[in-house]
Order: sequence, then structure tokens, then C-alpha cells
Amino acid sequence: MTQVLDFDRIMADDYVADLGGLSMADLRARKTECGEAEGALSYLRRLVQVRLDIVLAELENRAAGGTGDLSELVEHLGEILAEGGTRTTTGRLTSLMLPDVDHALLTADLDAIIDIDKAGALPETGEVEVRRIADALVELERSVSARRRELFERLDALQAEVVRRYKSGEANVDSLLT
Repeated sequence: MTQVLDFDRIMADDYVADLGGLSMADLRARKTECGEAEGALSYLRRLVQVRLDIVLAELENRAAGGTGDLSELVEHLGEILAEGGTRTTTGRLTSLMLPDVDHALLTADLDAIIDIDKAGALPETGEVEVRRIADALVELERSVSARRRELFERLDALQAEVVRRYKSGEANVDSLLT
């Protein structure tokens, strides 16, 4: 079943307020929910970076006197994506697979900037528009990365509460088995 992650609720200040008042089951559920949201944002960030790599490669091709032909872009797609381009290795690796989320909703902002049809038409798109697309992708990547960092902060707060409970004796390992 496809789920819709409620990012607004997860990112609200009260989501991690008064964690001591939550049951262990609720605390674990929030950790799982945050982990799924982070996995979804990590996936989205990768998609943004891949499309940005393609747009930047098109700009580089133009600067080098390329023909402006889609086949030229497609011919080098493997190299473009293999080089890593804008992808970085900083941050955490997600420990969860991408949850079964509504991909159309998750990628709506990305597709508004450059969907598959626009990507296929890049060679025929004017340079000013291609640069606008690149700038918009850079901004989207920054926004998604900032949201991921906020999710990591929430995950850290939730994990700290779990650890505190085990250290204080409020929770014990036996409770995991029941």
C-alpha cells in the first residue's frame, strides 16, 4: 500500500517535544516514520542530483561546441552519471530501503523544474532556460538536504530518548521480546 509521508507533521516542533511522555511503542513508531521520511528524501535528493548532472553536462557540451543533439547527450549518459557530478559522500547512509511512497507526490517539485520530457528536450532548449533549470535544481537540492539534516536532528533526539530510557532502567531489553 502506498503511503503519504506527512512531512509537515514530522517537521513540526511538537513532533519531538515532550518525548519523555511517549510510550516506547510511540517512540519507536516515530523513529521508524522519521527513518522512512529520510529514506524518501535521500531518494529524492539523488534524483535531483542526477538531473542536475545531466543539465550541467548539457551546458558543458555547449561550451565545448557540441552539436546540441539529444543523441550526443544520451551517448555520454553513462559517463555523466558514473563521474558522480554533483553527488557528494557527506551525510549518513540511509539504513532503510525507500518506503512505498507516492512517487508522484514526492517528486512533484523536481518534475515541475525538469520532468522527463524537458530532459529529453534539453538540447533544443535555449541556454538561458537551461541555466534557469540548473539554478532551480541547485536550490531544490539545497532545500532537500536541509530537510534531511532536520530529520537527522529528529532521529538523534528520538534515539537519545531511547538510550536515556535504557540507561535509566525505564526500558529494558526484555520489553523488545514481548
